Amino acid sequence: MRKMIVAAAAVLFFVGNAGSAFAQQKPVRSPRTNPPAAQQKTPLKQAPTLHVNVRLVHLVAAVMDRRNKFVTNLNRSDFKVFEDGRQQPITQFSRQADLPLRIGMLLDTSNSIRERLHFEKDAAIDFLYNVIRRNKDQAFAMTFDNEPEVIQDYTDDVGQLSSVIQKQNSGGGTALNDAIYAASQKLMTAPPATGTNPDIRRVLVLISDGDDNLSDHTLTDAIQMADRAGVSIYAISTNNDWVTLDTPTPEKLHKSEGDKVLEELSDETGGRVFFPYRVDDLAQSFLDIGNELRSQYLIGYALPNPDANGEFHRVDLRVDRKGLTVRSRKGYFATAPVTSPAPASAGNSPQH
Repeated sequence: MRKMIVAAAAVLFFVGNAGSAFAQQKPVRSPRTNPPAAQQKTPLKQAPTLHVNVRLVHLVAAVMDRRNKFVTNLNRSDFKVFEDGRQQPITQFSRQADLPLRIGMLLDTSNSIRERLHFEKDAAIDFLYNVIRRNKDQAFAMTFDNEPEVIQDYTDDVGQLSSVIQKQNSGGGTALNDAIYAASQKLMTAPPATGTNPDIRRVLVLISDGDDNLSDHTLTDAIQMADRAGVSIYAISTNNDWVTLDTPTPEKLHKSEGDKVLEELSDETGGRVFFPYRVDDLAQSFLDIGNELRSQYLIGYALPNPDANGEFHRVDLRVDRKGLTVRSRKGYFATAPVTSPAPASAGNSPQH
């Protein structure tokens, strides 16, 4: 009989003992109100809005074979791209191997994940130690409950990131969409690479149950901002209900509404979603993500319709070889383009 791990409605495991957990947790805060100006928390710094003419749609793609091995030797002629069902000529192509990474580590510290906070911390730290390369990659850490907060700015010091993450407690509501929006804005203005090639890869690692009860932004707003910033979202679910261990890797037999949100975020931005039962289940996944981020292609094509009318355009990227699958974002919103202050090369531009 399949072993199905079904978490009870009343969670029976706590981080540490119950007494210490409640002693260290954040006080539960009420939903956002408008206190007097002197009492208001300083809001997260907003990314500047700069306008620039953009003529290309950029897609970052990873290709895998039937054995889930990354394929890195394809050429422009192996790809076909369709926008809203119509094939588009590829005008830009390059292999994006071994680019420096700019990573946003986004941790849900709301009241809903209190019993899984220890899991979140371990998962985040394990990921950073597996992926970050000193003097090349950089990451920042952000938490969210009632609102997002940067707890560590960009650094390549994993020890510093780990120390800050370990100090976090839980409490308050859940503003997931606002956090993704803010983290994507911060990634949009990430530090460029040093040397002759300024290209970087922008990645958001989200560890959450996918619930949201307090955001000002919608899920569509969050996806749109990630799209404009050129961010791929890799989501790790903290909800281990209905996870089976009878397969080579843990699988979800039934997905909650929060799980579906995490799937949509990763699918629409060209990332991946993971449903682990314990932190150990993520070890190989983290290695795979690191390899994937350094084994990708950059594909560009001319905008068929330059009108910034706010409409979503579906993009379908295909590989013209049997037995291969391609993962990339599924489309873009035709909004007024923005970019970071420094001029960006084609591979670095956080545009359509």
